[in-house]
Amino acid sequence: MILDPTCSAKSIWFDKNNKNVVHCDIRVSREYVGLGKNGRWWDIRPDVRMNFIAMPFPCEFFEMVVFDPPHLKDIGMTSYTAKKYGKLFTNWRDEIKNGFSECFRVLRTDGFLIFKWSEQQIPLNDVLALSEYYPLFGHTTGSKSTTKWICFRKES
Repeated sequence: MILDPTCSAKSIWFDKNNKNVVHCDIRVSREYVGLGKNGRWWDIRPDVRMNFIAMPFPCEFFEMVVFDPPHLKDIGMTSYTAKKYGKLFTNWRDEIKNGFSECFRVLRTDGFLIFKWSEQQIPLNDVLALSEYYPLFGHTTGSKSTTKWICFRKES
């Protein structure tokens, strides 16, 4: 089983209804994002409504976790990006550290955690320092992109 504790509108998933994935988010909403006819509806409909820093799952339950938390702290609550992906708060270090801890708690030993982060406002190294595990490898999404994908393995 795979866990996505911060699914938003499941935009990273090819199959948004994959029965092997438990999609979670603290939000349930339907927002119109964009302006006029250039906008579109953004539906956040998780399987389980929960906060990624306090998950209702038992320890070592998932074989993979895909952790894509909010990346931005300096945006308005009603901004396009905040509506789509959420927003980090003043205590973002505690939030992300606790999120990593919870993700690794529910991840099986020898399981994989895939982490996505945008360095638009906060450098990746500042965020990786909050994890109790060291990453295996990572990849940027392009030469001009700030988005990084990182893979961890929960070692025994």
